[in-house]
Amino acid sequence: MPAKKNMTIFETAVSIANEQNKWSKHLNKKRKTQSIQLVEDLSLYWEGDGTMEDVPVNACVVKYSKADEYYVFLTTDTSKSAGQIIQTYEIRPEIEEDYRQLKDFWKLEDFKSTKYNFIVFHLVMTLIGYSYFQLYINAEKGKKYQNKSLPVIIKNYSCEKEKNIIIYKGRSFGIFIFIEFLDLYTTCNQEIRLMLAPVLRKV
Repeated sequence: MPAKKNMTIFETAVSIANEQNKWSKHLNKKRKTQSIQLVEDLSLYWEGDGTMEDVPVNACVVKYSKADEYYVFLTTDTSKSAGQIIQTYEIRPEIEEDYRQLKDFWKLEDFKSTKYNFIVFHLVMTLIGYSYFQLYINAEKGKKYQNKSLPVIIKNYSCEKEKNIIIYKGRSFGIFIFIEFLDLYTTCNQEIRLMLAPVLRKV
């Protein structure tokens, strides 16, 4: 999470970073005028309501040399490097958009039961479905659906699947793709064709 500039932890992190002076290049190549540095053990300077007592806090300090400004990003995961902290924060908009789509379009919170097992099943199946959807739009066939929300995709979706025809009589039935049905139709006598004609009109 980002620290506000009026917070003690922000001022302390910037002061320590400048004192240590171990700046490295920003991992994002678009941010050539920025450098980053890891500052550790800042939990004493966290101003909260007591919920983060005894929780270690590290920071990634970002120095923007062009405007002489600083930004501080905090984490409780002390295994992360400065680069990893900033990389995680940069995907935050994508995470928030994914959550918005899951909530608004995929009905993540639309529970049909109050039973724990049903709620867990609903959450897991929704997340699996969304994951498969993301895999699909990142594949060659799904590229045309990138940057589109689910309602827009459903509205403009046209099924390209080959049509199947089911012919049944009594307890017997056969499933044919359309071209197979046409082949069958052409080999039948006139009486059978008249019986199959209504099926053709519905295809």
